[in-house]
Amino acid sequence: MIKLQTNIEGKRAYFGAIKNIFQSHGCSFCSNFDYHQGKFDALLWREGGESIYLRMPIYVVNGELDYSNALIEFGTPFVIKHVVNIGLDYDENSLLTATTGLNQFQDPLDTDGYIRDKSRWAKAGEETVNMIMNSINGVLVS
Repeated sequence: MIKLQTNIEGKRAYFGAIKNIFQSHGCSFCSNFDYHQGKFDALLWREGGESIYLRMPIYVVNGELDYSNALIEFGTPFVIKHVVNIGLDYDENSLLTATTGLNQFQDPLDTDGYIRDKSRWAKAGEETVNMIMNSINGVLVS
């Protein structure tokens, strides 16, 4: 994981005002959230079973997440690498999974994989955050 130094940390906005802006920059709002915190992810690179993401955490200051009027504050963005097994899963649950379809996704081999050329990915993440900041400046709350 690479923590980034950006101007977005500590900035506040209403969730409804920023969600579409983030999506227009290729960021997806992660469905794995609770009503007090969440995150936006942007795919920076993918090859085979390896993916490098920019992750931007958000915290609810007032309201509940996933409502347009929730006031959120941005945390420290970071770059993370996920490595997944793109082959067949040969564990004890494979036959059950294949016959019932109950577990359609494998666990990642490494959810925080080693990132080569950290300066490259830090720069890519910071550039993406800066592009987003230029788009959301008009909707930030003091």
